[in-house]
Amino acid sequence: MDAIIAFFSSFVHQYGTLVLIFTARIFDVSIGTVRIILVARGYRSIAPVLGFFEVLIWLFAINSALQHFNGIISYIVYALGFATGNYVGMLLEEKIAIGYQSVRVITSKVVSALPLVLRQEGFGVSQIDGVGMKGPITMLFTVIPKRDVKRVVEIVQMLEPNAFITIEDVKQQLSGFTIHNGFVSKFASLIKKK
Repeated sequence: MDAIIAFFSSFVHQYGTLVLIFTARIFDVSIGTVRIILVARGYRSIAPVLGFFEVLIWLFAINSALQHFNGIISYIVYALGFATGNYVGMLLEEKIAIGYQSVRVITSKVVSALPLVLRQEGFGVSQIDGVGMKGPITMLFTVIPKRDVKRVVEIVQMLEPNAFITIEDVKQQLSGFTIHNGFVSKFASLIKKK
């Protein structure tokens, strides 16, 4: 019985530390990824707070890795935690969906229903007629909360399946028509830019 307890204790000590290192790396890299994305979008005031927790967790992870060095396995677990943290951080940022994006739609024919439907859905749309390589085109522009991009793209693909769509992050918007509702917008308003 003592041998089983000793084996179990040794197993938990050795592999439990590896799991702890892996988990700590996921947390600190996820926080770092979200921090960098928020800074790029102009939400710089929250960066020091996130940076504090990111480094605190990183110090814990590196300290554990160095104290309980298990050869190449420790390096692999540390690196896997880093890679997984990047992925988790991108997923978190996508779910949080803070900020605005600019959606540009270019169609090769006269568009009548699309801007009307987008406006009925509550999106501000600017329409410009132009000439492209193959003839007349219509360009539609809108700046929308990031969480609404999927809905706008679905509407465009339903009404204009051959439209060319570009989506870009908006670092800052001034005036104009934008939608401000929901938890994410309220949360984002608490985080001051710059």
